Amino acid sequence: MMPSPFLDTLEQLTRQRGVLGGLVVSEADGIVVDALVQTSVRSPVVAALAASLYRRARKSAAAAGLGAVHYLELVAEEGRVCMAGAPGYGGAGEDLVVVVVTDARVGVGLLRAELLRAVAALA
Repeated sequence: MMPSPFLDTLEQLTRQRGVLGGLVVSEADGIVVDALVQTSVRSPVVAALAASLYRRARKSAAAAGLGAVHYLELVAEEGRVCMAGAPGYGGAGEDLVVVVVTDARVGVGLLRAELLRAVAALA
Protein backbone atom coordinates (compact mmCIF):
# COMPACT_ATOMS: atom_id res chain seq x y z
CA MET A 1 0.00 0.00 0.00
CA MET A 2 1.31 3.43 -0.96
CA PRO A 3 1.61 5.96 1.89
CA SER A 4 -0.73 8.93 1.89
CA PRO A 5 0.66 12.20 0.50
CA PHE A 6 -0.98 13.91 3.48
CA LEU A 7 0.53 11.80 6.27
CA ASP A 8 3.47 14.11 7.04
CA THR A 9 1.17 17.15 7.11
CA LEU A 10 -1.32 15.48 9.44
CA GLU A 11 1.41 14.16 11.74
CA GLN A 12 2.92 17.62 12.07
CA LEU A 13 -0.42 19.24 12.85
CA THR A 14 -1.49 16.61 15.38
CA ARG A 15 1.75 16.95 17.35
CA GLN A 16 0.59 20.31 18.67
CA ARG A 17 -0.61 20.39 22.29
CA GLY A 18 -4.40 20.23 22.57
CA VAL A 19 -4.97 18.89 19.05
CA LEU A 20 -7.37 15.95 18.92
CA GLY A 21 -7.03 15.26 15.22
CA GLY A 22 -6.33 16.43 11.72
CA LEU A 23 -8.25 15.72 8.54
CA VAL A 24 -8.00 16.44 4.83
CA VAL A 25 -11.50 16.84 3.45
CA SER A 26 -13.03 17.32 0.01
CA GLU A 27 -14.68 20.74 0.00
CA ALA A 28 -17.23 19.65 -2.59
CA ASP A 29 -18.80 16.76 -0.70
CA GLY A 30 -17.30 16.63 2.80
CA ILE A 31 -15.73 13.22 2.29
CA VAL A 32 -12.65 12.41 4.39
CA VAL A 33 -9.64 12.10 2.08
CA ASP A 34 -7.25 11.30 4.93
CA ALA A 35 -7.34 11.62 8.71
CA LEU A 36 -5.22 11.18 11.80
CA VAL A 37 -7.55 11.55 14.78
CA GLN A 38 -8.12 10.34 18.31
CA THR A 39 -10.97 7.88 18.75
CA SER A 40 -13.16 10.56 20.33
CA VAL A 41 -13.27 12.55 17.07
CA ARG A 42 -16.19 11.65 14.79
CA SER A 43 -14.33 12.14 11.51
CA PRO A 44 -17.25 11.89 9.04
CA VAL A 45 -19.32 14.40 11.02
CA VAL A 46 -16.42 16.84 11.46
CA ALA A 47 -15.54 16.49 7.76
CA ALA A 48 -19.08 17.29 6.63
CA LEU A 49 -19.31 20.26 9.00
CA ALA A 50 -15.93 21.68 7.99
CA ALA A 51 -16.55 21.32 4.26
CA SER A 52 -19.95 22.96 4.50
CA LEU A 53 -18.72 25.87 6.63
CA TYR A 54 -15.63 26.47 4.52
CA ARG A 55 -17.52 26.29 1.21
CA ARG A 56 -20.18 28.73 2.44
CA ALA A 57 -17.58 31.12 3.87
CA ARG A 58 -15.60 31.03 0.61
CA LYS A 59 -18.66 31.74 -1.52
CA SER A 60 -19.96 34.44 0.85
CA ALA A 61 -16.59 36.21 1.02
CA ALA A 62 -16.35 36.19 -2.77
CA ALA A 63 -19.90 37.56 -3.12
CA ALA A 64 -19.08 40.33 -0.64
CA GLY A 65 -15.95 41.24 -2.58
CA LEU A 66 -13.62 40.22 0.26
CA GLY A 67 -11.48 37.84 -1.78
CA ALA A 68 -10.26 34.39 -0.83
CA VAL A 69 -10.79 32.81 2.58
CA HIS A 70 -7.47 31.66 4.02
CA TYR A 71 -8.46 30.50 7.50
CA LEU A 72 -11.71 29.78 9.29
CA GLU A 73 -12.31 28.83 12.91
CA LEU A 74 -15.37 27.54 14.73
CA VAL A 75 -15.18 28.02 18.50
CA ALA A 76 -17.55 25.94 20.63
CA GLU A 77 -17.85 25.08 24.32
CA GLU A 78 -15.86 21.85 24.05
CA GLY A 79 -13.30 22.80 21.44
CA ARG A 80 -12.46 24.32 18.09
CA VAL A 81 -12.50 23.33 14.46
CA CYS A 82 -9.82 25.20 12.51
CA MET A 83 -9.83 25.08 8.70
CA ALA A 84 -7.70 26.26 5.82
CA GLY A 85 -8.31 25.65 2.13
CA ALA A 86 -6.01 23.96 -0.35
CA PRO A 87 -7.63 24.89 -3.68
CA GLY A 88 -6.84 22.84 -6.77
CA TYR A 89 -4.61 20.38 -4.90
CA GLY A 90 -1.96 18.74 -7.02
CA GLY A 91 -3.20 20.18 -10.27
CA ALA A 92 -6.16 17.82 -10.12
CA GLY A 93 -8.53 20.71 -9.55
CA GLU A 94 -9.96 19.22 -6.37
CA ASP A 95 -10.48 21.79 -3.63
CA LEU A 96 -9.48 20.37 -0.27
CA VAL A 97 -9.83 21.68 3.26
CA VAL A 98 -7.26 20.88 5.93
CA VAL A 99 -9.05 20.62 9.28
CA VAL A 100 -7.72 20.54 12.83
CA VAL A 101 -9.93 19.60 15.79
CA THR A 102 -8.78 20.83 19.20
CA ASP A 103 -9.83 20.90 22.81
CA ALA A 104 -11.17 24.16 24.27
CA ARG A 105 -7.88 25.21 25.90
CA VAL A 106 -5.60 25.10 22.88
CA GLY A 107 -3.48 28.12 22.02
CA VAL A 108 -4.55 29.05 18.53
CA GLY A 109 -1.72 31.35 17.40
CA LEU A 110 0.91 28.71 16.72
CA LEU A 111 -1.68 26.24 15.47
CA ARG A 112 -3.01 28.76 12.94
CA ALA A 113 0.51 29.42 11.66
CA GLU A 114 1.20 25.67 11.36
CA LEU A 115 -2.10 25.06 9.57
CA LEU A 116 -1.44 27.83 7.02
CA ARG A 117 2.13 26.56 6.53
CA ALA A 118 0.81 23.03 5.97
CA VAL A 119 -1.67 24.20 3.35
CA ALA A 120 1.03 26.20 1.54
CA ALA A 121 3.24 23.10 1.47
CA LEU A 122 0.44 21.12 -0.21
CA ALA A 123 0.10 23.63 -3.04
